[in-house]
Amino acid sequence: MSTHTIRVWDLPTRLFHWALVACVIGLLATAWAPGTWIEWHARLGIAVLALLAFRLVWGLVGGRWSRFAALLHAPASVVAYLRGRPHRDHLVGHNPLGAASVLAMLAALLAQVGTGLVSDDEIAFQGPLNRLVDTETGLAATAWHADVGQWLLVALIGLHVAAIVFYQWRRKQDLVGPMLRGDKVLAFPAAPSRDDAASRLAALGVFAACAGAVWWLVR
Repeated sequence: MSTHTIRVWDLPTRLFHWALVACVIGLLATAWAPGTWIEWHARLGIAVLALLAFRLVWGLVGGRWSRFAALLHAPASVVAYLRGRPHRDHLVGHNPLGAASVLAMLAALLAQVGTGLVSDDEIAFQGPLNRLVDTETGLAATAWHADVGQWLLVALIGLHVAAIVFYQWRRKQDLVGPMLRGDKVLAFPAAPSRDDAASRLAALGVFAACAGAVWWLVR
């Protein structure tokens, strides 16, 4: 049986993914480590905001399988996947459960960054946008950021890692390798994501614009 090597994850998506992983690990470490790491925690939070802004734009104009259009599945398609009748697209990019995981993770991270920007712990840190909200809102955002939001994010990360292990162990599907190499080997042909010099240069421009906008916002 012939196989087809398909570029699924373009380089900008892969760089975003691993940069976000590194930043989230750093955020959890600086939140839980003894001592005062709040300045580094804030810097990493700002970096995550820039990455998320890039991902929101790239989800509209990026490679085929990185676009939000590829993450949205009709209810009937989800039911078919759960019943063991996946569409071919489920085997190329994110399947319906993986897509839901990605969207939930992005939403949770946006909530964490947003509440961090307006938080005020009344001890060591005040978010750069705290002045734009009243005291009650700032304190509520701080409570969410340090409690519910943090543990929600940890739970989603745990589910994400567990799913990767499950698919690797039980279904013999490598989900990490393609996010490193960019390619998947499939038993059928599929449309690849664009990943050439021009698209990578465009991604660099998008990220630079997003980083600049975030820097202006927080300064």
